[in-house]
Amino acid sequence: MCRSIKTLRPPAMPEEATEADVRAAALQYVRKVSGFRAPAAHNQEVFDRAVEAVAQATAELLDGLEVRGAGARKASRA
Repeated sequence: MCRSIKTLRPPAMPEEATEADVRAAALQYVRKVSGFRAPAAHNQEVFDRAVEAVAQATAELLDGLEVRGAGARKASRA
């Protein structure tokens, strides 16, 4: 879908994805889906809410994934 979004789980990443990694992926996703790199002022609030929702869903996904041989993935994200 969006080639600039990278895989955020091992073994693609040697370390755990940071909040910045998750937010960057969420931003890329929302940009791709909306068609806006930077939304107009009247769309900024809904754009920002979408980025936050996607980032939260991504963090929950990554926290719940189990990678074979690595056990449950648990991270402390705000």
